[in-house]
Amino acid sequence: MQVPVQIHHMNGGEGENSYCRNSLYQKKFILLAKPILEESIEQLCQKSSCECLTMADFGCSSGPNTLLPLWEIIETIDSTFTKLNKKLPNLLYFLNDLPGSDFNTIFRSLLPNFHQKLQKEKGKKFEHCLIGAMPGSFYGRLFPSNSLHFVHSSCCLHWSSQVPEGLVSEFGIPLHKGGIFFVNESSPASVQKVYLDQFEKDFMKFLKSRSVEMVSGGHMVISFLAKSDKNPMQLVQDSLKQMVHEGMIQESKLDNFMVPLYTPCEEEVRNMIEMENSFKIKRIEEFELSWDANIEDGNNELSFDILERGKYVASYFRAITEPMVASHFEDANIDDLFRRLCSRVIDCLEKRIGLTKYGVISLIKKELIPS
Repeated sequence: MQVPVQIHHMNGGEGENSYCRNSLYQKKFILLAKPILEESIEQLCQKSSCECLTMADFGCSSGPNTLLPLWEIIETIDSTFTKLNKKLPNLLYFLNDLPGSDFNTIFRSLLPNFHQKLQKEKGKKFEHCLIGAMPGSFYGRLFPSNSLHFVHSSCCLHWSSQVPEGLVSEFGIPLHKGGIFFVNESSPASVQKVYLDQFEKDFMKFLKSRSVEMVSGGHMVISFLAKSDKNPMQLVQDSLKQMVHEGMIQESKLDNFMVPLYTPCEEEVRNMIEMENSFKIKRIEEFELSWDANIEDGNNELSFDILERGKYVASYFRAITEPMVASHFEDANIDDLFRRLCSRVIDCLEKRIGLTKYGVISLIKKELIPS
């Protein structure tokens, strides 16, 4: 039931169902978390004296938001170093995601526009801002020891490296029959445990890897989908169940499909950070967004009816989940699945059910104490 690493990525390209064209919602969250990112970068700049700041964005994806955190970082570095009357450093910025992610879109269309904007608004201030790619899973080492000054990861760490083991009984019976992921406390206790164990295993690997790669006193800002009462993935699950009931999908196919997704609560994440013991927590915040947040961005219309809002939510969720769903349910009508999802989203929005929680944590790598 493991989702192969090569299909655990967003829809690539620039087509109608691509992540590139369906990521306005994620932009809203990035902007909400902006003050925490700015605060962390400002504190890093105040004590930095290096000629080159090396940074990495883990789980960058390939949409128009990919370079948004970097722009916010550049703005903060510019204002902070100007206040301090210090010479601006060179910037080395790595974009990380799984090998199956669409790096071509980033470097073919997004990066040239970014450099043009940088030159237009900042002149030669950041002419030595170098951007590169580092494909690979962030649940392991990717960079040399003591090489990173700043780490950023937005809305990625709730995706596990694999579906947890132990979701099938010794008799081959799925423990979460008809369910495609850990939902909440209503899920069987055995399912909760294996998902939490997998999240802990992955998150600890992430922290340990970054602790080796980062310099002492380096800063990190991470965010994740947090536990909430309702998740659009539940609506995908319900839509798949309906298709099974109508004979469009084999029941055994659904029983053998589990999504590598776990949404932790703040306490779980805090406990793991303290247990790993390489970082001190500077700040933790929690935000809540409606599913249709930011639908108005870049559009001149003053209002959107409930159908448009439902399509909007279904479209960005399709961009996120389609590769893994399509790979498992090979013969399923994917268009029909997401039409069903749209109807269920509309029903939730009409009932004012449709809020997602996110956690944001600002961390500092602990200073090494000489032995």
